[in-house]
Amino acid sequence: MTRATPTDAQRTDAGHPEPVPSRPRPSPPGRLRPWLVRLLVALLLAQTAVAAVTTAVRQTPTIDEPVYVATAAGYLREHRIRYNPEHPPLGKLVVAVGVALAGPRVDTDFTGDQTAAGRHLLYESGNDPWRLMFWARLPVIVLTLLFGLVVFAFTRDLAGPAPALAALALYAFSPDVIAHGSLATLDVPAAGFLLTSAWLLWRARGGGARRYLPLAGAALGAALATKMSALPALPVLVALAAWSTGLRRVRRATAAAAVVAVTAVAVVWATYLLVDPRLRWDPRQTHVPVVHGLRGLLVRLLPFPEAYRDGMRMQFGLENQAWQGFLFGHVYSGPRWYYLPVALVVKTPLGMLALWTAGALALVAVRRLRPAVPYVLVPAAVLLASAMTGSRDFGTRYAVFLPMFLAVAAGCVLVVRWPGRRVPTWAVVAFVAVSSLRTFPYYLPYSNEAFGGPAKTHLRLHDSNVDWGQDLGRLADRLHGRYAGERVWLVYKGSGVPSYYGIRASDPRRAPLRKVHGVLAVSDSAAARARGRLARLIRSSRQVGEVGHSITIYQR
Repeated sequence: MTRATPTDAQRTDAGHPEPVPSRPRPSPPGRLRPWLVRLLVALLLAQTAVAAVTTAVRQTPTIDEPVYVATAAGYLREHRIRYNPEHPPLGKLVVAVGVALAGPRVDTDFTGDQTAAGRHLLYESGNDPWRLMFWARLPVIVLTLLFGLVVFAFTRDLAGPAPALAALALYAFSPDVIAHGSLATLDVPAAGFLLTSAWLLWRARGGGARRYLPLAGAALGAALATKMSALPALPVLVALAAWSTGLRRVRRATAAAAVVAVTAVAVVWATYLLVDPRLRWDPRQTHVPVVHGLRGLLVRLLPFPEAYRDGMRMQFGLENQAWQGFLFGHVYSGPRWYYLPVALVVKTPLGMLALWTAGALALVAVRRLRPAVPYVLVPAAVLLASAMTGSRDFGTRYAVFLPMFLAVAAGCVLVVRWPGRRVPTWAVVAFVAVSSLRTFPYYLPYSNEAFGGPAKTHLRLHDSNVDWGQDLGRLADRLHGRYAGERVWLVYKGSGVPSYYGIRASDPRRAPLRKVHGVLAVSDSAAARARGRLARLIRSSRQVGEVGHSITIYQR
């Protein structure tokens, strides 16, 4: 007997998806051979791997990385939550895999705070910071490549192999993905786990619920156990679990939502227990603010370990601070709701912006694709709306989930039935690739051609958008080569220790203006918010060069 295939109307009838396979229809013969698809996937991911590894071995520690690396080393040595409680442990456990392979010396008697602990581990304990940072970054690079496979698989399930290759190409050449996927930080892992959960929930439609719902819950739990900014996706993905099994069958939908929610909570608990089986969390070792109102109630109701809930309180405390931002030459205090959308327009390749928009429209307009809207566009929209309400206007890394979810949407453009769609779509993908390759290996300060490219990013944005302290080693090479023997003045914003790299420099802000002569090097993040003495120093100096599009060199 031949089983009938449900129609599109049956799939979306009354908001209730009927049991249908989430597998794509077979490609027409002669279109894309399986071996060719596998080869192209391998080549695209190889490009990302080369870009990420090259970036990882050339960059000095960014501002956040030493804290995460020191915390990971502490997990391995002390098996307890001590440093960085404002973030859950899983992302740092990923970093700990690389730290364990590097085998650094750890000073168990050190008693400083988490910032000092990172500096002590990298520069004061007899370790090689270049080697240690590479090994700490390597597990995140591996995860970044695996999430590329998720982008490919998700799009293939929706639209077939050719759209999946287009989606993977956009992901593989995304400057933000490469920049932050090559660092020992938490943004890419958290976003990738959320994408994985959404994809597995899509696969849970129809007869795949038993297999995929627990996996989707585990992926969601991994995101929650990596970064608390994933919390807004929790109700969305739990609701999608119920939707995937059919809202008309109340018991089944409720059970599906419960499976995902309980599994996610269990993963968070398991992560804390993996670090410390005795859960020896002492809130007195750090400042935990008191949180009142709805936020306080939310913290108390969440079924997570006390260390997690205290971490949430610390995050809310950080959100209550008035951080300083910088946008298009304007320094301001407090958040701007439009900061992230504007920063994304600057730092996303133009062709990618076009395909993101076209892909989102395709998902909504094409009947065959419309059931995927809640799985692709809704989580991305909720996460972006949440990120836009944050008080820290520090970079597009807070929205690094967009190059993942919207790559899936963009690939679906090839499903739209209009004549000659393939050539212009692939031409735009090629334009994205060229724009990305041109910025190699300076991915952090990338901006698109409409805004002058990476050399001009510092005029419009700051912090992790352009200068996160990553070019101290490159600055040392420049000073030792072109400016050997000259007096050096340095204003550096980052976690590196200049003297370790052989930079003997003084702070020009602590000397009379008339005595500051020679070479002046200023981190662009510091220059963006320069006031008083530093602003006068910059105005009265002659720019003679730049390093990595993140540090400007002046002659005085």
